[in-house]
Parts: sequence; C-alpha cells; structure tokens
Amino acid sequence: MAKLFLKFEDRVLQELLLSGRTVTIGRQPDNILRIDNPAVSGHHAKVYAEGDHYVLEDAESFNGTHVNGQRIGKVVLKDGDSATIGKHTIEFRVAAEYGILDSSVQVPKIKPPQLAPTVFLDTAKAKELLAAAAAAAATSNASTAAVQTIGTAQSQSPGNRALAVHQTVGTLTIVKGRTYQERYILTSKLTLIGRSKMAGIRLRRWFAPHVAASIYRAEDGYFIAPSGDKVKVRVNDALVDGSKKQIEAGDVIEVAGVKGVFGFCEG
Repeated sequence: MAKLFLKFEDRVLQELLLSGRTVTIGRQPDNILRIDNPAVSGHHAKVYAEGDHYVLEDAESFNGTHVNGQRIGKVVLKDGDSATIGKHTIEFRVAAEYGILDSSVQVPKIKPPQLAPTVFLDTAKAKELLAAAAAAAATSNASTAAVQTIGTAQSQSPGNRALAVHQTVGTLTIVKGRTYQERYILTSKLTLIGRSKMAGIRLRRWFAPHVAASIYRAEDGYFIAPSGDKVKVRVNDALVDGSKKQIEAGDVIEVAGVKGVFGFCEG
C-alpha cells in the first residue's frame, strides 16, 4: 500500500492512503488534498494509479510542481519521493503496513472495476435518449431498486450467502457539446468537469472554464455542484442554486455548453 504525507516545515499535517482513486491537490475546497496557501493553484496537481505505479501530474499550475528539486509535468513516483507544492511538501511512501515503511514493497497493481461495456451513441440515438430522459428516470430508479433488493435477498438466504449485493455505478452520456468521450463511467469519488487536465470529463471548447463543476459519489448517491458563482449548472432545465444537488437516473445535466444524460450501469 502507499500513502501521501502532507507536510509543512517538517510537521505532518495530513496522511492520505492511496487506494487507486485519483487524488486531486490544490487550494479549492473540492480537492481531496487541499492546501490553503496563495502559492498553490486552485487545482494544482493530481496523483493517480497507472499500471503498477502511482503518477504525479501537474495541472498547468502557475508556480509549478517540483519533485526532488526538479520541476515536472508528469512523473512516476518512487518510495521516498518528495514533491514541493507552494510552501508545502508531499512525501510518497510505500508501506507493508500502516506506519511501517519498506522500500522493497511494490505498489499493488490497481485493477479497474468490472463495468458494463461502453456504448457509443450516434446522433439519432442521442436525440432519442434525450427526448426519453424524463420517462426513463422512473423506470431506471425502479429497476435499480429491484436489482439491489433481489441481490440483498439472495445474499441473505442460507443457500446463497456467497452471492454479493449488486452495486451500481453512475454514467454520463454526452448528447451535446464537445468532450473527449461520448460516455463516461463515474467510478471516482470526485469527477471534475472542465478544460483542466485534471478533469475526469474534459471539455474541448477553448474558452471553457478550467473547472466548471464537480460530480461527487457518496454512499447515498451522486451529487453535482458548480465550481463557482460564475458557472451555471442546470439539471432538467432547473438552475442549481445551492452548493450541490443530487442527480438521479435520467436527469439531463447542462454545464459550460455541454449537455449529458445521467444514468447507471452495474459495477
């Protein structure tokens, strides 16, 4: 296993276990590892698994990211590497157990979740999906609840205790606007939407916001939140005027010139 240690003047401020998720680093509160310092960009860098390794990548930050004294764009982390972000340092450590450092232990290979195959929609299908979004919401919610109920009942029955409860993972199918994919599977706890290289849903429009919105994955569902007052987020044509809004299957999301339909697949 591997950990990040956020330090300031040799004092450890935070420890974060790396479990395969993307860890965003920056000054804004929507980052997983937040550094509240003027020298740090709003969305400064990120750490993520790539094959058998963890990678640190700068997100076009103003002051840059340095590893062992060298400015980097993207680098594979090794046990003991020290990254400088603003006036803070982040140490990367590989450990056999919590608190026991061992440089001989390799970072485990992160296996992606087994997800349903991606389906790419042509223009006609996208329009049909958008038109049917409102009607699909009720059906999808009912189907999801039924699958979870059946899975729970099977796992609790004496003859089927080995069966696992079905879990669902959120998806966003793009039906309007320019992005790098037509369908996104939202496995991370935090998915950024914007032009930033850190964004899980990257916008291809040149003047698109660096970070327009965030989709959060919580135990009780998925939520979307705008990144600031200047960015407008709409769900089913209704403006999201609070800090966040829960989204359901069939909801139509509009942000920064992009429109997508939220749904679920089995994970």
